[in-house]
Amino acid sequence: MSKRLLGLILVLPALAVIVLLFLVPLAASVVGAFVADGRYGLANFEKAFALYAQDIVFTVVIVSFSAVIIGALSTAIAGYLTLGENPRAVAILRWLYRWPMFIPFIVVGQVLRTFLAKNGLMNNVLISAGFITPMQASGMLDWRGIIIAFVWKQTPFVTLLLAGAMASLDRSTIEAARNLGASRLRILLEIVLPQVATTLVVGLILSFVTMMSVLSVPLMINAQSPTMITADIAFRINAYGDYGVANALGLISLGVTACVAWIYLRQTMKERA
Repeated sequence: MSKRLLGLILVLPALAVIVLLFLVPLAASVVGAFVADGRYGLANFEKAFALYAQDIVFTVVIVSFSAVIIGALSTAIAGYLTLGENPRAVAILRWLYRWPMFIPFIVVGQVLRTFLAKNGLMNNVLISAGFITPMQASGMLDWRGIIIAFVWKQTPFVTLLLAGAMASLDRSTIEAARNLGASRLRILLEIVLPQVATTLVVGLILSFVTMMSVLSVPLMINAQSPTMITADIAFRINAYGDYGVANALGLISLGVTACVAWIYLRQTMKERA
């Protein structure tokens, strides 16, 4: 048996799994998005934009804003882990920040629903401390709750990537900047961050794609309109059995994530060139 044939046989099971579980369903969804009443066309997309244009914009804005906050927080945490001078504080922060990574999104939604509700834990603590009165209490089970859930869940993931990249940097430039009197903030922004910018972008793109695909958080925290595309897809399937519009919404979501990935790939190709 030739080496080429043997290699093909070894790869075949993995290739079959990819084709059957990813490529075939993806192709079926793409084709189904253009089929309405037995005819090919853009009717599903027209209906999707007519019914859920506000939700599409809402999804892109919420996910983009969450990604910006995640980037800022992960940079701050990873920067302190790299440049912090208090070993005990660094050890405690390194131990604490990773915990949300091991919590599923559905648990995050339930926890924050309990915490951010009008009669939830946050308001009860504020009322007990005397900061607000019971009449002033208000819930955050809206777009703010979704952002809090996304940021709390995804910041540790990006921080883990960023802290690893910062730890592998040559310390000589950092020590030289310190000897010249540069502050830690200036070292972080002008020396460390430019060297790990690619890792930060990769982490944010992966987080963007993950947040675009989450269903449990918008369903549990923000039940009113506008809501995210994933909730609309579930509603079209469960309430109406309308797979055409659901596929169209899924393809729109795929297009949004593809645009983000294209920006990253274009930047990477420029750097390599």
